[in-house]
Amino acid sequence: MLVAVTGGIGCGKTTVLNEFRQLGIPCFLADEVGSSYYQDADFLNQVRNLLGNQIINPDGTANKRAIADIVFHNSQALAQLNALVHPRVWNDFLAFAQTHAQAPYVIFESAIVFEYGFDKLVDQVVCVYLDKEERIARLKERDHATRQQIEARMQNQMDAEQKMLLSHFVVLNYEGNPRSRQVRHIHQQLLHLC
Repeated sequence: MLVAVTGGIGCGKTTVLNEFRQLGIPCFLADEVGSSYYQDADFLNQVRNLLGNQIINPDGTANKRAIADIVFHNSQALAQLNALVHPRVWNDFLAFAQTHAQAPYVIFESAIVFEYGFDKLVDQVVCVYLDKEERIARLKERDHATRQQIEARMQNQMDAEQKMLLSHFVVLNYEGNPRSRQVRHIHQQLLHLC
């Protein structure tokens, strides 16, 4: 069974994934895998053709801040970059799922499960939810970003409450809320669906 874990930026998806990993569930992190593509010269060349020379550092590596600045302020550029990245990410996930065929289910983690239509390719969706102000506070601390920068990134994602309503399961990821108990409960329900 294929299970997506999603949630708005800064909601704590990584922490929730660690709970699933402790239960022996293989987890595929779409952002991490997609980020690794920038090490590939051919892929980087395709991105340069799309976004311009400013996305290449003097040493020939990807300037990820320049890429982010372009795509988070230009929805067409973001859509074009996503069209380059996401089909490749999905194919890599399917290969990952095959190598973990003995697991009852595998997790595909991505912030943009609904935005890119991955929800139609998986069997179940788990949303990690945290309200906007909490997420902004976490991201300011984690990324040393301004509120304006964070809100620009959030504008490219579906509203967190809407994601929650569209998901099969929800983890409320507040401090003091028993996150591991929520994950174990969802895990048991997923096992019944396998």
